[in-house]
Amino acid sequence: MRIKSEWFRNGATKTPQQTASAMAFITWRVAQNMLKQMRTAHFDIEVGAQYFAFTREVLVFLTQVLDRMAYDRMGAEGRAEFITALVRRLADILQENEDTLLGVPVAGQPSHYDEFVVLFNELADHYAEFGCDTAGPDFAFVRYLGHRIEALMSAKDQRWVVDQIMAIEVPEAVQTLRRGMAGVLSTEPRPIRRARTVSAGD
Repeated sequence: MRIKSEWFRNGATKTPQQTASAMAFITWRVAQNMLKQMRTAHFDIEVGAQYFAFTREVLVFLTQVLDRMAYDRMGAEGRAEFITALVRRLADILQENEDTLLGVPVAGQPSHYDEFVVLFNELADHYAEFGCDTAGPDFAFVRYLGHRIEALMSAKDQRWVVDQIMAIEVPEAVQTLRRGMAGVLSTEPRPIRRARTVSAGD
């Protein structure tokens, strides 16, 4: 999966909010790519409630992985600001898409934004029990996502979905996130592109 991660390469250090904004876009794309690949692999994920339940679970997982990456790259305060801004931006994106496709929840029901924030907070303590190092999230970390996705799938897909998540989808997703973080946190100046001159004969 190709991503663009050089929006802020101007030689200056990025704020946690700038980094979060860039990584939210990348994280959303990674989640959508995972969903697309799952459907290409013939897992039934219907457009509608199941589609967004899958997306929420994946986004929470990816955000937890990014939290561990931020721990190695930012101070405690910067990490907290980054994750808070990232979760809020992802919640915005989810709400926009869910409101469009599923409709705005009726009065008295939580917004799609709030649903994601509640899920993130609920699962944060669960994921905190698992390990994640420079090689990526550990076996239990990834298996936990696999079993949560398993609960969303039809009976015919449940037998295979954990293996698909653990062996194929997560390694690619984590690799893409790692490249994305390296790109948006880079302080190297962007190479200057030379303008192409056009002669009269072109």
